[in-house]
Amino acid sequence: MDLSQVESAIDGFFAPIADAVSSVIFFEVTIAGVTFPLIVAWLVIGAAVFTTVFKGVQTWGFGHAVALVRGKYGSKDDPGEVSHFQALTSAVSGTVGLGNIAGVAVAVSLGGPGATFWMVVAGLLGMCTKFVECTLGVKYREEHEDGTVSGGPFRYLPIAYARFGKPVAAVMTGIFAVAIFFFGAVGGNMFQSNQTFAQAKNVTGGEDGFLGADAAGLIFGIVLAALVGLVIIGGIKSIGRTTAKLVPAMAIIYVSACLVVIGANVTSVPGAFGEIITGAFSPDGVTGGVVGVLIIGFQRAAFSNEAGIGSAPIAHSAVKTKRPVTEGLVAMLEPFIDTVIICTMTALTIVIARPQSWLDARDAVADGESPDPDGVVLTSDAFATVVPWFPEVLAVAVALFAFSTLITWAYYTQKAWTHLFGRSVRNERIFQLIYCLFTVFGSVVTLSDVISLADAMLFACAFVNILGLYLMLPVVKTELREYWADRKADRLVRAED
Repeated sequence: MDLSQVESAIDGFFAPIADAVSSVIFFEVTIAGVTFPLIVAWLVIGAAVFTTVFKGVQTWGFGHAVALVRGKYGSKDDPGEVSHFQALTSAVSGTVGLGNIAGVAVAVSLGGPGATFWMVVAGLLGMCTKFVECTLGVKYREEHEDGTVSGGPFRYLPIAYARFGKPVAAVMTGIFAVAIFFFGAVGGNMFQSNQTFAQAKNVTGGEDGFLGADAAGLIFGIVLAALVGLVIIGGIKSIGRTTAKLVPAMAIIYVSACLVVIGANVTSVPGAFGEIITGAFSPDGVTGGVVGVLIIGFQRAAFSNEAGIGSAPIAHSAVKTKRPVTEGLVAMLEPFIDTVIICTMTALTIVIARPQSWLDARDAVADGESPDPDGVVLTSDAFATVVPWFPEVLAVAVALFAFSTLITWAYYTQKAWTHLFGRSVRNERIFQLIYCLFTVFGSVVTLSDVISLADAMLFACAFVNILGLYLMLPVVKTELREYWADRKADRLVRAED
């Protein structure tokens, strides 16, 4: 049986499962002629409610969050495994990925430049969701005898749902664990390795290049899996050290490339911002008008920064701190970096560069068609208008994005595994081996139905997690009130003390 037969067999097995799960998780409604999944409304409404309850903490708490990341507060002897900065980069590495490169390009093609405005709005609201879930992730974390910690939804969801009885709490937390495990193994792992190999093959000559050979994908996958294994065996400390270097590096590479394109077209910047603002409220040719472009922008942001999914609190809970709310404040920076900065830079670059592939997709939308634009190609074409050799740079960026996502989701998925099967060195090593095998497998097959199922399972987490966050809001309010009172009274421990 060759690889194509293996792929067909796996797709055939998962197709009916993926269709059934997706039809529930991604149940769609139509407003103003635009069809969208209810999960998007669930995420955005939750973010708006949290922002209202905490009176826009993402605005008045932003400066203090930056101070925490810079290490101005706290002690190196605080319980936990990684610094605020390392926890932030670990979590950012799980959200900043191919969606920021390809997904945004699709959004501004289908929704026009105005989709960028609503992406930013949703990103700003999502900052408060991250604040709530990451505060709880640290608040209820468990410290083990070896100094490691386990936190996130696996600790606060049982408490949130306990009011309905232990069986309900166990079932709801179990659903979350299964869903996030499945996504981590497939969507957070296989998809990343698959796309990394695809882009590497593309820039080395495609099917005619040396990576077009039959065994190239297998060899590539084994090498990538070995690199992933070397990092994840060391746990969150190793992941934190790696992402602390990797995330700034990939951000600098990608944002610098954006600035090169923007700088070369600097006279077009005011006009591009004008298109983004006017397109948000008076879009031309977008199905559903203002409602349509708003939904497209919100959907892109919600799917990009994962605010409310419950994944980020797993990484943030490993932080060194005695005050849970400090990491909640730091976590607010994650959607800001992911959506407000990187997604906006991608969108602005495309709008300014105006590659022909993007104009063709926009024209198709205006003519009432439903194009399926290739986001990576659109973004690459935008950069190529100024930097003709950008596909090679993009291959490096994709590799960095994908690798950082792989190692961070390994940590998330391992926590789900140990929740389901117990925590021991033996269980962790078994998981790490299985995870690396998924990395190899992802490099040699294309599993569209498995990826669809993985995405559906990821957003199944949101239903369970956000409902739990609503139930735990009083706890977060108390934590924030007490902490901010100490800050005003200058009772916080400073790093130099």
